[in-house]
Amino acid sequence: MKISIIGCGYVGTVTGVCFADLGHDIVFCDIDEKKIDLLSHGKAPIYEHSLDDLIQRNRERLAATSDLAAAVRDTDITFICVGTPSRYDGSIDLTYVLSAGATIGKTLQETPEFHPVIVKSTVFPGSTEGPVRTVLEEASGKQAFVDFGLGSNPEFLREGNAIQDFRESDRIVFGAGDEKTMQILRDIYASFTCPKIETSIRTAEMIKYASNAFLATKISFANEIGNLAKRLGIDSQEVFAGVGLDSRIGPAFFRTGIGFGGSCFPKDVRALIAGAGDYGEHLQIIHAALRVNESQPLKLVRLLQTHIPDLKGRRIGILGLAFKPNTDDVRESRAIPIIRTLLDAGAEVIAYDPLAMESFAALFPEIEFALSAQAVLGSDAVLITTEWEEFEHLDYSGKTVIDGRRVAAASRTAEVYEGVCW
Repeated sequence: MKISIIGCGYVGTVTGVCFADLGHDIVFCDIDEKKIDLLSHGKAPIYEHSLDDLIQRNRERLAATSDLAAAVRDTDITFICVGTPSRYDGSIDLTYVLSAGATIGKTLQETPEFHPVIVKSTVFPGSTEGPVRTVLEEASGKQAFVDFGLGSNPEFLREGNAIQDFRESDRIVFGAGDEKTMQILRDIYASFTCPKIETSIRTAEMIKYASNAFLATKISFANEIGNLAKRLGIDSQEVFAGVGLDSRIGPAFFRTGIGFGGSCFPKDVRALIAGAGDYGEHLQIIHAALRVNESQPLKLVRLLQTHIPDLKGRRIGILGLAFKPNTDDVRESRAIPIIRTLLDAGAEVIAYDPLAMESFAALFPEIEFALSAQAVLGSDAVLITTEWEEFEHLDYSGKTVIDGRRVAAASRTAEVYEGVCW
């Protein structure tokens, strides 16, 4: 099948390349000419382990263009994978989705064949059948579910593990308003043996939000218990090793620390809270989970101040800037509020990350960036904010280490060691 992917960010690039690996012909489209140029030359526009190799293996099935109309016209189905950033109130901004929809609609006006448009971007329930449908119908002069297809196919990809997540999905969710679109989605994913949920578009959209909100809540719950465990002299890891054995609960996402970041959890939780408010619903548990997450990283600084009360003029090292290991993504990184608080206290900050320093420098040009993790260890104290594997191979002897991610080597060798929840 010929598939157009609109948006060559994280979701779009990984989805398109993995579809190509299944034998489909892919046309990538983005307004960013740099991304198009990279894809045209067989290179990934984002960092993801083994993605470049997968692109090279499937180059004959991959094309890239900035001409959205041509991309839609030359393919059988279109996936919208553009960003849905947060507005000031936490609600999602559909500007990029609707802009793509308007151009897609104009192209559908001249397309005699039935052409499904699938929203893969994370949007609040009702968005696809509401404003997205409206802009498509107004631009095309055609009727959704009759003259063209419309559906939702949310993604569940973890950065750093996205290709495996695509290939070994826990489930695939199809939301469609017509049988033709549903059948095309079945055909595209025919080789997958995981559970496939066929449902309404709104339900598919809600499954994505509910999944992320629950995982975020589970992390914040673990951190609240972890904070208490720390006070009581209990190791939170042992607590949740026991809790996670309960088959009703499970062990996943019970790793305590300084909270969640990234492009999905914070944004989606805020959007769910804001969207629910529009319907007069106050999501108390989810709101609390967000509050816990916002305060959690600052506990690392408070622990530091029990050892160095006055941070003015003190040199503090930061190990890890990406929101998680194996990615260069710094969106909502827990290092951001930590470094901001350190600078406000007058500390001098030196930081290291294997991949994310260039991106982080745009946020904090005033801090020093080290050429190696070893260089950070010369600081008055070291804070660990991302659990990169290479940090497990450092010698922390004689150092003061405040750990937000449970790096075992630091707990074994540091002269002074504190874990945020252990």
